[in-house]
Amino acid sequence: MTAADILMLIAVVSIWSLLLVNVVLIIAGYLYYIANEKREVPPLPENVPFVSLMVPAHNEGKVITQTVEALLALDYPQDRYEIIVINDNSNDNSSDLLARIQDKHKGRNLIVINTDKITGGKGKSNALNIGFKQSRGEFIAIYDADNTPEKTALRYLVGEITHDPSLGAVIGKFRTRNRDASLLTRFINIETLSFQWMAQAGRWKLFKLCTIPGTNFIMRREIIERIGGWDVKAIAEDTEISFRIYMMGYRIKFQPKSVTWEQEPQTLKVWFKQRTRWAKGNIYVIVKNLPLLFDRSAKRIHFDLLYFLSIYFLLLTSLIMSDTLLILHALGLVYTTIAGLSSFLWLLAIILFVTSTFITIITEKGEMRLSNLWIIMLMYISYCQLWMVVAAYGLYNYIKDLIFKREVKWYKTERY
Repeated sequence: MTAADILMLIAVVSIWSLLLVNVVLIIAGYLYYIANEKREVPPLPENVPFVSLMVPAHNEGKVITQTVEALLALDYPQDRYEIIVINDNSNDNSSDLLARIQDKHKGRNLIVINTDKITGGKGKSNALNIGFKQSRGEFIAIYDADNTPEKTALRYLVGEITHDPSLGAVIGKFRTRNRDASLLTRFINIETLSFQWMAQAGRWKLFKLCTIPGTNFIMRREIIERIGGWDVKAIAEDTEISFRIYMMGYRIKFQPKSVTWEQEPQTLKVWFKQRTRWAKGNIYVIVKNLPLLFDRSAKRIHFDLLYFLSIYFLLLTSLIMSDTLLILHALGLVYTTIAGLSSFLWLLAIILFVTSTFITIITEKGEMRLSNLWIIMLMYISYCQLWMVVAAYGLYNYIKDLIFKREVKWYKTERY
């Protein structure tokens, strides 16, 4: 075998190994979804716990009113929850809008914290730490500023976490509110349903593991107190705090019946900026927790560490290597005897991708549409390939931040 053959074989084995792991997660997640649909969510306990809902916001004037109104309308006893909006160093009309909502809902537990450039403007983690200092809840729930949770969202989260003392946190699901705004939001909708939530469900089903998303989740107050708050250096503060919850011996459960609807990026520029931030944040978490791979006390989370490590390093390297070799082979610059096999496996991967993705999205009402098959096919050759660029650029920015010791700041996702 030539050197090109060896490199191509390594790349193909790596890609297919990760693809098969994802298929296993999707199958397990699908089974969990079906079982969960038949299961009743545990009711609220007789002594309904007091919950603090925190909403970190930076220049969110376009969406903040709708979000706060949705939180005020939750199907949860009004005197048993408070809403804390951290209006973090905003220079738009957020402060005026929030003041009007407070006047409109006098008597409700609605607290607005307006920070300035000295105390705020240092990222979501810093804003959450500021809000936590004024919170009173036995449990802390987080919602992003562009969310409109369904009325039962909080009730379901509280029911689950109070029913099982082994749970440190419970996560719900977020759906794409503007899925029909553009082809990009259609792609994001499918990605969210199939690769984020179905993978979460599969990891819970097989390993009793989940990773906290940025919104629609609840956690025990004692956890935040014990770990000293959110890591202000972490952009992906949700993933980072998940690993710390694991290490405390708690589990994180996924309850897909708790749903919130959020606005997703509608342009490629905004999407790219958001996703490279996510990639950079997750790489920070991987590097920070890498020593846990050699810690026996952390063996229950080794799968998650290897999973993230494989996605952001092994998969990225393998995809770039295989694509480069195929292009060089086609140009006659490199010869590999398994180019034909690699092309066949690539075609088989597309079929597997389209089939498994379509099966997973039909668990949601309104998604069993033939047009989604064409969207998924188009998604594979465009949106999914862009992921390589996102991951590579995220890694580049992480290294750049490390070298120049740049501080964490708000990365504002444009709203519509």
